[in-house]
Amino acid sequence: MTQEPKGSATEEATRPEPLEPHADRLSPNHPHYREIMREHDAALERGEFGYLDPQTGLFVMTATFHLRRGKCCHNGCRHCPYVGAKEDA
Repeated sequence: MTQEPKGSATEEATRPEPLEPHADRLSPNHPHYREIMREHDAALERGEFGYLDPQTGLFVMTATFHLRRGKCCHNGCRHCPYVGAKEDA
């Protein structure tokens, strides 16, 4: 059963493409970028708020989870849609 995160509206500005990770958090040149993004996108399709990192086995929150949360938690999350938003504005 998937739990709904608190907050349902975006409160902070996001990057133009919030479902794509900021290059500072996950570079497109990362050796496992495609595999990681496949897992992320599969979790989104299933309506889940996270996935297991294919390399480390750690649970990683999706961009959708962060969007529904409504603000950055400043924990360095891989899929944070708020990272770099101000510099893109």
